[in-house]
Amino acid sequence: MGLRKYLQYGLLGAFALIFAGARFVPGSDVHGTGLLQAATRLTTPHLPVAVDGSGNSGLMAKTTAALTALAGAVRPLSHPKALESAFRSYFAYMAAHPDDVKKPVLYFVDYGLPSTEPRGYIFDMRNLSIIEGPFAVAHGRGSSRSQYGIPDRFSNAIGSAATSLGLYLAESTYQFTGHTGGHAYSSIGLRLKGVSGNFNDRALQRGVVAHGAPYVTATKAGRSEGCPAMEQDRARRVLPELADGGMVFLFAPDQKWMTDDPWVVASAE
Repeated sequence: MGLRKYLQYGLLGAFALIFAGARFVPGSDVHGTGLLQAATRLTTPHLPVAVDGSGNSGLMAKTTAALTALAGAVRPLSHPKALESAFRSYFAYMAAHPDDVKKPVLYFVDYGLPSTEPRGYIFDMRNLSIIEGPFAVAHGRGSSRSQYGIPDRFSNAIGSAATSLGLYLAESTYQFTGHTGGHAYSSIGLRLKGVSGNFNDRALQRGVVAHGAPYVTATKAGRSEGCPAMEQDRARRVLPELADGGMVFLFAPDQKWMTDDPWVVASAE
């Protein structure tokens, strides 16, 4: 690596540390649309483009900047590669499909953590800040044997009621109707298009969506039909921010998925 590259990464790291310090002010508790508006008013340094013509240097620089700004505030994580996989996949997909990613918003869930711990975040990927989180998120009933705990089975199969790992593109919102405890309920829903190949490309066909649910509270989440469901009030607040061009990344320390997911693998090359 030449001197020019070292200088670029050094300056990038310095900028990222400065902006991270400015964002995470102790005692602040701003969330939802207000935080997104506040975050977008911040000035973000332009990340360097690839210097070797392959795209890998630009991807690495962006991923490193995101990790520098956010990793210290996202704890605990189930695996050292959890955030790195999310950020690299996000930037790799955005580079390949720039017209699809219309909003710099990423909904991240670490399913390596139990459903009794907050494991969801909403990130502003332009200003590298946290819009919302951490908060409880449901996993599919087909992914765990007990109501609460850590999911250990993941599937893209129709009828599995399991969580599907990988990267999703957020589409439109709609009026969602669900059932729990023998009762129907209504909430906002967000359609998700799975873009991680055969790991989640049946999401629309399966009806896997992000939505609010009464079985998710501030301290724990029940099980869904495979949807990354959140609290009702939170869903109404944040899902419109994701709709029509944001992204979702569902992580778990599943070795086969981490090795074969097309965006995790492509971003690591």
